[in-house]
Amino acid sequence: MASVSSYSSDENMLEQNGSRKKRRLSPIENPVQQPLATTSRIKAKQTTAPSRVQAGSGAPAASEIANVSEKVSFASLDVSPWLIASLASMEIRRPTGIQQACIPEILKGRDCIGGSRTGTGKTVAFSVPILQKWSEDPCGIYALMITPTRELAIQIFEQVKAIGARQSVKVILITGGADQREQALQLASRPHVVIATPGRLAEHIKTSGEDTICGLRRVRFVVFDEADRLLAPGKGSMLPDLETCLSVLPTPDRRQTLLFTATVTPEVLALKERPRTPGKPPIFVCEVDTETLAVPPKLQQLYIMAPVTHKECYLHVLLSTPENLKKSVIIFCNRTKTATLLEYMLRLLEHRVTALHSGLKQVERVSNLARFRAQAARILVATDVAARGLDIPEVALVVNFDVPRDPDDYIHRVGRTARAGRVGHSVTLVGQRDVDLIHAIEERVGKTLEEYAEEGVSIEGRVVREALKPVTEKKREALLQIEEGRDVLGKRKVGMQKRRT
Repeated sequence: MASVSSYSSDENMLEQNGSRKKRRLSPIENPVQQPLATTSRIKAKQTTAPSRVQAGSGAPAASEIANVSEKVSFASLDVSPWLIASLASMEIRRPTGIQQACIPEILKGRDCIGGSRTGTGKTVAFSVPILQKWSEDPCGIYALMITPTRELAIQIFEQVKAIGARQSVKVILITGGADQREQALQLASRPHVVIATPGRLAEHIKTSGEDTICGLRRVRFVVFDEADRLLAPGKGSMLPDLETCLSVLPTPDRRQTLLFTATVTPEVLALKERPRTPGKPPIFVCEVDTETLAVPPKLQQLYIMAPVTHKECYLHVLLSTPENLKKSVIIFCNRTKTATLLEYMLRLLEHRVTALHSGLKQVERVSNLARFRAQAARILVATDVAARGLDIPEVALVVNFDVPRDPDDYIHRVGRTARAGRVGHSVTLVGQRDVDLIHAIEERVGKTLEEYAEEGVSIEGRVVREALKPVTEKKREALLQIEEGRDVLGKRKVGMQKRRT
């Protein structure tokens, strides 16, 4: 990744009430005589736990500590009034810690690495300063935002369109599962912001021709959202596609590069050690609560010991207890086949359920996620494609049907609940061979998981008395439906229908 060398920060905005006159707050004229009381969340973290940010030997100024004030407004961060009004219409009134730290530095022209736990508004942190800079000098493709999953790309696309609606910002989406020819025409029309997954964008670069991709050669901002996943090596790595994407972008000295993630990995931090162009500002590195508060503070983390052979029975009973019967739930699995089986089985058990995984067509993924967001389905069965970045405020419970192999994946999964200060619960079903994985997770989050307990409910007792027979029967029926090529409603799929002779 020799092409990636820099990163940027975030902006914030202040909401003004509807019919009242809007006024821009002026900064304090004499900060020495009237100092603002600030508390550094980063410093507090460094005194209690070792920071994951290591200062580079060649550029000690690249890593900085952000002083975060609890009473800072978007206006005080020099955000433009039109952006403040846009954020206000989205009910975003005060900047979060990562936004307070990063927005001013991005506006100064610095590359940025921003790390903050899930649900803290990282999308606003990089979108606002980019749109403000664009409004000062509108031109061609101004920003490219790359993210690992289609669902997250769609979410960022919707948020950027909403924030930039007052200035008619032209935003396009380049992801798999959609018509590539239509995307090529959109890309050639010189939009202002391109939001893409690396695989499909790399495909356009290889096959769509210079007339289509020439606008990418002049972008001013490049954003890697969920940078830890984008830069992860090993099986399924996105690095080859990223290299292809970076090959047509301006060199690092002619653009601002912003990396944002909930889990700051060594691969992300290693990029700040790259040689800097003389005269270019040092990289701004900001980690807010990535160590001591890796998971949401109001999240209660629980576990249930469940034999591998009867995990489906325990899951059915857990979803049916009085406390959980009406909750909005996301169930995470490690494999697509497992997610498909659970979707079929839970529907046969009369749960309102839908699914989200790579085995579905794009139109199905979009519609299923929309159904869950609209609460038409109470339960979403998903693989890790739903673990990163998706903002679904009403999720009250996250269930790990399979224990994730990587503790950071656990953090992303449970971060789907307890967002924006809400209360949430996570329950992990632990089999006989999962104990070491749970210990690794506990070490990473700095907290011991508690055993699930509900007043008047014995999960194991209910499994033995009520669940073993019906769940086993419905599981067998679900397997038969899948084998016969039927959809989740029991109807034979069109592509699987036998031709009449």
